Amino acid sequence: MVCGKCEKKLSKLAAPDPFQSSSKAIKEGTRKVGENKLLGKPGSSRARFSPYQSGCKDCKQPTTQNKAKYCHGCAYKKGICSICGKKVLDTSSYTMSAK
Repeated sequence: MVCGKCEKKLSKLAAPDPFQSSSKAIKEGTRKVGENKLLGKPGSSRARFSPYQSGCKDCKQPTTQNKAKYCHGCAYKKGICSICGKKVLDTSSYTMSAK
């Protein structure tokens, strides 16, 4: 669950469509279609990869969204935004199991 203010912060598509070559970089030849990004630039993948970057404040599970403080399950159970923690939904009348 994400509030309206934090929708802009959501991550976009990770990789472009490899079958659509409308990109200017592909047409010029500076980027290859279907290239393995981990092998493309040495050292760039190590800076991007951080396994302990973010975890849920409650259950310590890794979060799937960038800059998220809560995982999807905990955010839905509490009715809060997973990024900023603001109350989004009133869950007092809901019947939820807390597993």
